[in-house]
Amino acid sequence: MEIALKNQLIKAVKLANAGDWDASHRIVQDYNDATACWIHALLHKIEGDESNSRYWYARCNARFKTMLTLVKSLMLLKIV
Repeated sequence: MEIALKNQLIKAVKLANAGDWDASHRIVQDYNDATACWIHALLHKIEGDESNSRYWYARCNARFKTMLTLVKSLMLLKIV
């Protein structure tokens, strides 16, 4: 992953953790790599848009999982 992309995705995660879902979404929707798609999927899961979330999970070859997994995913975001 190139450094510019990595920095943008870290910024998106920090914005999501700060509660600025819209700004985070604006960043990740501009990228198509697996990590950006995973973050994108997670953002849609958080907002309750299951069908859109499933679409983005499929784009990064991951499965949509339950709310318990959402909590675990959020914990992973906080590690970044």
